[in-house]
Amino acid sequence: MKKQLFVAILALFTSVSLSAQEQQYLVFEFIKVEPDRVLDYLEYKDFLAEVHKTAKEEGHISGWDLWSLQSGSDLEGENFQYVTVTYYEDPVKMMNGNNVDLLVSNALKAFPDMSEEAVRKKISDALEMRDLAIRSYMVEVARTSDDFEFKPGILASFDLMKAVEGKFQDYEKAEREVFLPIHEKKIQADLMENWRFLRTALPTGSEAKSTHLTMNVYSDYLQFFNSMEYEDMEITEEQQMAVEEGLNSRDQKWVYLATLETMVR
Repeated sequence: MKKQLFVAILALFTSVSLSAQEQQYLVFEFIKVEPDRVLDYLEYKDFLAEVHKTAKEEGHISGWDLWSLQSGSDLEGENFQYVTVTYYEDPVKMMNGNNVDLLVSNALKAFPDMSEEAVRKKISDALEMRDLAIRSYMVEVARTSDDFEFKPGILASFDLMKAVEGKFQDYEKAEREVFLPIHEKKIQADLMENWRFLRTALPTGSEAKSTHLTMNVYSDYLQFFNSMEYEDMEITEEQQMAVEEGLNSRDQKWVYLATLETMVR
């Protein structure tokens, strides 16, 4: 059964439109921290950043981000404070990424003065102080052709979508053929820096809260608000119909606005 699941996941990953050399695999972790433990968690994130630097040097990951969330869902139980994004070169590394022993090994290399017992206790304490509410394994389907380099302080909106039943392929086609060119125009007009369209691999099924995510990156709040006011005056009636059809092929579940706090590249 496990082998069949892995084969199904692998088939899903390899069906993306980007070439094999360009594909990225990402794990999003939406995190809640108890109010009286926020300072403790902020201290832990510095430890985690050093561990992920080692993980990148060892070739286990290709990058890692920690974002603080400014706004998001009003639904009870879905008010997160942080989201981490871990980048991988291939799906096998991604599926093996959530391995405590590997985390401990990288931590011991990053902090050679710490004992294994001390490292395991630090990791255990950190797991107790936060609630990992959502972990999503994702594959990149499309992205803009920019050369923007991430740096702490930039903004991003994470838009979680669910494709309408029976319109999964229609929705993905709309994002690639209709919305991607719109975001390219925004970048050329200095109204956006980067855009990515991702497909959720796990969890899957009709009960999944979301099937896709778009990651919209801005240099600052001024660019973000100007982008919200953008209206393409050259859009044709046919293109407008395509936009409306694309919007009708998905349900926008919720949107999170975030600031990049720490990163490893």
